[in-house]
Amino acid sequence: MEKPFRYEVTHTCAQSGARLGKLYTPHGVIETPIYMPVGTQAAVKAMTSRDMEDIGTQILLANTYHLHLRPGEALVKKAGGLHKFMCWNKPILTDSGGFQVFSLAKLRKIEEEGVRFQSHIDGSRLSLTPESVMQIEQDLGADIAMAFDVCSPYPCDYDTAKAAMERTHRWAERCKAAHTREDQALFGIVQGAFYKDLRRESAKALSDMDFIGYGIGGLSVGEPKEIMYEMLEEIEPIMPKEKPRYLMGVGTPDCLVEGVLRGVDMFDCVLATRVARNGTCFTRKGRLVVKNAKYAEDFSPLDDDCDCYCCRNFSRAYLRHLFKAGEITAGVLASIHNLRFLIKLMEDIRSAIAEDRFLDFRKAFYAEYDMSNNFGNGN
Repeated sequence: MEKPFRYEVTHTCAQSGARLGKLYTPHGVIETPIYMPVGTQAAVKAMTSRDMEDIGTQILLANTYHLHLRPGEALVKKAGGLHKFMCWNKPILTDSGGFQVFSLAKLRKIEEEGVRFQSHIDGSRLSLTPESVMQIEQDLGADIAMAFDVCSPYPCDYDTAKAAMERTHRWAERCKAAHTREDQALFGIVQGAFYKDLRRESAKALSDMDFIGYGIGGLSVGEPKEIMYEMLEEIEPIMPKEKPRYLMGVGTPDCLVEGVLRGVDMFDCVLATRVARNGTCFTRKGRLVVKNAKYAEDFSPLDDDCDCYCCRNFSRAYLRHLFKAGEITAGVLASIHNLRFLIKLMEDIRSAIAEDRFLDFRKAFYAEYDMSNNFGNGN
């Protein structure tokens, strides 16, 4: 009987070493490298499931921390799991909530058993352990679940980074022991902050645990992009070649290009919809703030090369008018555009890899993309 999950590298670019792959899941095959939109609370903000289909989404994310707080995993399980609850029949990945505990929870205390914290919603006292997180993720029923980890801040000292990494490894072993759902893949998460020896140690330790795939966590937390790229380069030779690699929380156009060059297969980030709601849009030339006055009489699309519903039908002038008038439709159209822009970028990247011209693609990308008018890493 064929396993419900398997990953195969289908082509390696002769020019760059970047790779194409296929990740087989119970809800469909994911072609990598891939950008994954984030539906934190079982919804991608301003988007319906039909919209997500229309823009070519292969897989989307939901978040364990947020769904545990509301509506609760018991309700989602009663509804038939996340796929039925949110009317999405393609693959879903759930983050473990480790980053959200790190970034959102109040008065958190990390102990060997788990994390005690106060909800950022109502201040209630809660706790999460590797075992409870596995149960929550199994009840939610996503195709891919992430192990519970400890995310280090930037900057942090060596001893703090090492302790967090070692606890992440112990928790990864506990997650593997607690995870029993065969139709759900469990990914481990590489940590180690910004120390090369720790990143190498973590990559080796997690590889030895033989997870189905691997997240690369603790990056895009405020560090310069060059440091993030150094960490990816350090662990790339150690990561299993036959397993998918997921760079967590990274989603600017340039970081997607650079991540693929460094062996990354999967990306996610909330940035695309977050900035869209404020009138900031991705284009092949860099960031465009459509609310600016200079677009008041600009009747061109956000991006001439974009095939999204927004760019096919509406002008910068119209979108600016919607934002200025406070219309909800403004954020919807900008979100459709930003998400489709990133998904199409990854489609173009896959084509370039398949045709052994990814370095040429990267050069052409930077010839047009204005890095002086860019975003941060993503989170």
